[in-house]
Amino acid sequence: MSRTFAGLSGTYNVRANELALQRNTKTVRCLVYFLDDTQHVFELDRRAKGDQLLDVVFRHLELIERDYFGLQFTETIAHSGHSNARWLDPNKRLRKQLKSSRAPFLLFFKVKFYVTDPSRLLEEYTRYHFFLQIRKDIFYVTDPSRLLEEYTRYHFFLQIRKDIVSARLVAPSAALALLCSLVVQSEFGDFCAEEHDPQYVSRLKLVPNQSADFEEKVSELHALHRGQTPADAELNFLIQAKALDMYGVELHKAKDTNGREIQIGVSGSGLLILHNGQKANHFSWAKIVKISFKRRHFFVQLRREGTERFDALLGFNSCSYRTCKSLWKACVEQHTFFRLQTPKPHTKKFFFFFSLGSRFRYSGKTEFQTLEENRKRLQRTDRTFVRTARFHQTVPIPHINNLMLSLSNGQSRDSFQSNRIQSTESPAKSAWTASSPFCLKSLPFIDKEETNRLSSLSDDSSPVHLHTVHMRPDADGRFGFNVKGGHDQNCPVLVSRVAPNTPADLANPQLREGDQVMAINGSDVSGLSHEQIVQLIRSTRGPDAQLSLSIRPNVYARDALLPEEPAFQYIPADASPTARADALAESMALLAEGLDSGSLVLQFEQLNRKKSGETMNCARLPDNLSKNRYRDISPYDSTRVVLRDALSGDYINASFVTMHVTTTGVALRYIATQGPLKETTEDFWQMVWEQQSALIIMVTPLEEKGRQKCHKYWPEEADDELAVFGALRVRLVQQSDCLATIERIFQITDSKTQEERRVRHLQYLAWPDHGVPERDNDFLDLIVSVREFRAQSSQPFVVHCSAGIGRTGVLILMEAAMCAMEANEAIGALELVRVMREQRAMLIQTSSQFRFVCEALHRVFRDKIVEPLPQFSIN
Repeated sequence: MSRTFAGLSGTYNVRANELALQRNTKTVRCLVYFLDDTQHVFELDRRAKGDQLLDVVFRHLELIERDYFGLQFTETIAHSGHSNARWLDPNKRLRKQLKSSRAPFLLFFKVKFYVTDPSRLLEEYTRYHFFLQIRKDIFYVTDPSRLLEEYTRYHFFLQIRKDIVSARLVAPSAALALLCSLVVQSEFGDFCAEEHDPQYVSRLKLVPNQSADFEEKVSELHALHRGQTPADAELNFLIQAKALDMYGVELHKAKDTNGREIQIGVSGSGLLILHNGQKANHFSWAKIVKISFKRRHFFVQLRREGTERFDALLGFNSCSYRTCKSLWKACVEQHTFFRLQTPKPHTKKFFFFFSLGSRFRYSGKTEFQTLEENRKRLQRTDRTFVRTARFHQTVPIPHINNLMLSLSNGQSRDSFQSNRIQSTESPAKSAWTASSPFCLKSLPFIDKEETNRLSSLSDDSSPVHLHTVHMRPDADGRFGFNVKGGHDQNCPVLVSRVAPNTPADLANPQLREGDQVMAINGSDVSGLSHEQIVQLIRSTRGPDAQLSLSIRPNVYARDALLPEEPAFQYIPADASPTARADALAESMALLAEGLDSGSLVLQFEQLNRKKSGETMNCARLPDNLSKNRYRDISPYDSTRVVLRDALSGDYINASFVTMHVTTTGVALRYIATQGPLKETTEDFWQMVWEQQSALIIMVTPLEEKGRQKCHKYWPEEADDELAVFGALRVRLVQQSDCLATIERIFQITDSKTQEERRVRHLQYLAWPDHGVPERDNDFLDLIVSVREFRAQSSQPFVVHCSAGIGRTGVLILMEAAMCAMEANEAIGALELVRVMREQRAMLIQTSSQFRFVCEALHRVFRDKIVEPLPQFSIN
């Protein structure tokens, strides 16, 4: 009987064979989810380490600034049921870290280190990912402005946006509404009543539990962002998010010694302790002596203070050994990346096998090394990418023909998403401008030829087709086209404009805007500066001269894919000596052209806000923090004003700024400072006295829209008593009011020496909050008054607004440029801003301020309000 049933049974061990198959498999498959909700499977050797997977992921994304990002995976802790998020260790094998039995292994591409200054996230693509991250969980980063690649900023934008949606970043309702209004600006462009119905905001998932009242607030704020391109909106979003308490914080669950549930936040600034979502304590890295862990216990040793005899030791409990170690590793990585210049090398001891504890050390680059490497990188490959709604249907870029077909059928732009970023040689141009509200008719024109060309760009093996354009100059010796770019501008040489009915326009084949110039008269231009390229074209002269251009045709799609235009000039075949000598007239013509095209303002937005390598250590000392009106606006250590006899110390938030006029040898000296606080008023007057300043220029009211911009640091005229500031006594002697400027004269007396001086005070009141003056007449009158007084004193003038960078910078640039105009010098507004920012960070704060001062300069030149002095005029 048993023999009968034995033939009817059988067993096959599927699991054992599957495990054997996995052991014998020579490759592993990793599925990576990206911030734009796309995914990709990577196949690697089974013995590959984490750095090999990171490398192929970064190459897939074409990311240059890699060190801010990482891959995260989730592991389940045995016997506890808890899950723990871990960062992929680049020095360990994948199979040792990814122990899941499922294939492929699942990982998530995320921002790991959050930078502090969003304005320095120069790669827009990175900033975009960072924006999405904050939108999803609303914390992280330290200085987003430090990222040099636009593509990097784009990723940051994506990451932060995801963080907000997932409610990981908690913020007040008002702050969330402002952040989300910038999201809407990035998605839809300028508010357009005809295109945006009352429910247009609800089509975006912005925050958890999104209500109609919240959407109404977002819509109201969105209407105020007119003129901001998607890149502008994303950068402003990051700047606003940076001010949140939980910005840049990675949270870990724990318990305190009393068994209460807490969260320990790790960031580039230190450790944050949260209880019931509220901040309970914060320990900066400077206060921490040591961090350690043992099993499930995490310890923080704090430096002793004051009369304490011993260091304080705090203990916390994690739910498991694995989570405790993850918290400790996060602290090591954050501290090393943001605080050290180079990672501390791991020293191997001879008896290392007897050592106790983890030997983990952070092995990547620090932020300092990353920034240094980016500064040394002379050439970058920027990418063009199409911004569309991140939470809608996706369409890859090679299928642009389908996208355009759908648009022609009336489907909204918001239903499309590009999940493939095409690499080109220049950044993308915004699809809409400040002067035109976003609607379908403002989309860039892409014809069939451009569609085919864009599709071919996805194939790296596509051949480069060149053709030669021959042309002769017209009767006036002109060819009729403009070029821009060059090796010195880190930009390919492009045809930026072709005038109609000129030799360039009538050439066969025709020269077109967007064509890349590869060679001129047989000479390669790849290593030439912009000026050398100009001279090479100008050298083609004579009645029988012929200009030959080797052209890569139509490299960038018109409007949408042209790079942001740097300064360019009209290139004639010949120019008279007088025209070449009149540098001022030529520079003003270029300024007017740059204002008309918008290229000048775009270049201003790309300038470094701070000088690389400069430190601000004195401003960040604990005793000096309260002396700063804004915590992120500080003077450089090298140019700060040092007080000699102030009781509160030698620090004041003020910087020496000197602008030189080369031809005349004149040095315009300023002290750019913040509006005094109540507690810094005595230091302010002490600075005025020590620097022997005879003029104070105040470019702000005391209060704007209910917010104090500056403390009233002077006495009233009616007061008979003196205002006493330390050893100085200040009396208001005279005051005269006009429509825009109030002029005061103060008498200052040193009570120690009885020395007396008179100081003139000009307060300009015609500058509206968050804007620029509608007319420049009153502002020009102020500059005229300042210049008249300049002849009477060689000591530095004190200039301040509220922060001491925005309106203060405008005034300095205006006077310096007018003095250069008198000397008949070429005026490079961008270069002047660079010189100013090398002495005080962020002078001229917004693009609207820069446009205002440039327009005022052009009017001064055009209307001959200021003319070259006779000794510098061209006869």
